[in-house]
Amino acid sequence: MAIIEEDRPAELGPDDATIGAALPPLRQHDLVAEFRPAVLAIRAGTTIVSVAMAAPAFVDRDWNVIAWCVVIAVYNVFRLIFPVKYVSTDTPSLLRVLGEVILHVLAVSATGYWESPLVFALITAVMVAGFARGFGFALRVGVASALAVSIPTFFGSEFVDTETELRRAVQWTGELILVALLAGYARRVTVEVDRKHNLALDRLGRLTDANLLLHSLHQVTQTLPASLDVDDVLDSTMSRLRDLFDYDGATLFLLEETERVWAVARWDGPRPAPVYTLDTLPTMVVQALDERAPVMVGKILPTRPGVSVEMTSGLYAPLLARNHLMGLIALEHAEPHHFRARDQDLLHGFVEPAALAIDNARWFSRLRTVGADEERTRIARDLHDRIGQSLAYLAFELDRIVKTNAKGDDVTKQLERLRTDVRGVIGEVRDTLYDLRTDVTDDQDMGGVLREFLDRVEARSSVEIRLDAQSSGRLPLLQERELWRIAQEAVTNVERHARATKVAVTWRSDGARAVLIVADDGIGFPAGKVGRLDSYGIIGMRERAASIGAALDIVSEEGVGTTIRCEIRA
Repeated sequence: MAIIEEDRPAELGPDDATIGAALPPLRQHDLVAEFRPAVLAIRAGTTIVSVAMAAPAFVDRDWNVIAWCVVIAVYNVFRLIFPVKYVSTDTPSLLRVLGEVILHVLAVSATGYWESPLVFALITAVMVAGFARGFGFALRVGVASALAVSIPTFFGSEFVDTETELRRAVQWTGELILVALLAGYARRVTVEVDRKHNLALDRLGRLTDANLLLHSLHQVTQTLPASLDVDDVLDSTMSRLRDLFDYDGATLFLLEETERVWAVARWDGPRPAPVYTLDTLPTMVVQALDERAPVMVGKILPTRPGVSVEMTSGLYAPLLARNHLMGLIALEHAEPHHFRARDQDLLHGFVEPAALAIDNARWFSRLRTVGADEERTRIARDLHDRIGQSLAYLAFELDRIVKTNAKGDDVTKQLERLRTDVRGVIGEVRDTLYDLRTDVTDDQDMGGVLREFLDRVEARSSVEIRLDAQSSGRLPLLQERELWRIAQEAVTNVERHARATKVAVTWRSDGARAVLIVADDGIGFPAGKVGRLDSYGIIGMRERAASIGAALDIVSEEGVGTTIRCEIRA
């Protein structure tokens, strides 16, 4: 999605300051175009009036008046087809406006001054000046035009009726000033409307950007508890960047603290180098790291290239999680000055939740490594407690049978008993391996896995087990797997150590919240030792619960039983 770009603002003319309060800058465009219908109507009207007033000159064959009348008529017809365009930052635009004024002043002066039939054409010239640059400019143009026509009238001949000419000059000067006032006021009103329109568009653009940012942050925060795999979080981060920004190249670096290098974790566009040191990072990237804030570069110099040498503008931001620097994002584009201030604001709002999600995933990966070590310890303990002791018993029995046979005694019954024991050991091995392989998957939810597991436990033990599982929605797979291991550990502890006759297992989930309860009627814990007996696996269950943000509560009474409750709250 391309971010909305602002047009480069054009400053108002200096004369607008005389109107009153300063107005914000307009977007760069043809300022006279706002009044084009009015200008065309007035231009057409004054041209028709001028030609009509010049009719006696055509009858008398006054070639001077006829020539200027043709020039003014042709010019105005040309401007009817190709209207005057004025942009405040464009000098040729100003020259076009002044040229029109000078042309009409010369035409009026050459055809009789204030008695000229072309005098009405000055109205269009002054009005265009007012529409272009405002009241002050139009007033100066009107007064200058009046003086340019009036002064030669008084000094051009000795037989001038001064009083009449002065009255006529004052009359036309007043009319030109009124035209200037009217044009300047119209421009002021239009500028104010345009200013409000621009402000509304700018607010709308900012609201759109804010909505995009909030939507992105919502998506990121939704993945915080669910996306605990580093690869998934990195892929999700790049996907969100593609949705928010228009770029030609994006690179996501992660800091490898052990080696103090910046490794490229993900990229989109030109392929960067796989690893950077602080000395080889681009200068603007280092600046973002130093300032700990997004840095925007409008034009990247060839002597100081960015991540990709073909890019000419960039946006760089550090990834800070819990005030700890753990990575950075580089967005670049082949066009100079491509990124805007709102892009910088968007990236500033995006990097914090993205960094938190990545940091959570990395910590969870470390916890999984620790958990794998603990899982290996638990498996070794299971093999020692169950299969190891059974195999040792079989070895003793074999030794005893061999000695009995050496004495010549009958060992048939002993061998039959040994065969039964071997079958029991095989069953234990099968159950242990099955339990180790059993896990929650995309196809098998927590309720189904619990039901199969509890059926096996009930079949091999004397414990009566009741399962109450109700689920209207599933949790993220990683969370369900940890909850399954907690349930497995709790039931196994009851089977081996609690000496219980009954166990009740409850499972509830609606997709956002979940609760697991394992309650037994066994011997319970001694007073004051709840949660500190490592032989019951309590520490492992607490660590599993903490890794997925769940609360684990254990209530036990010696001689009554134990209740383990693990809950994930919305």
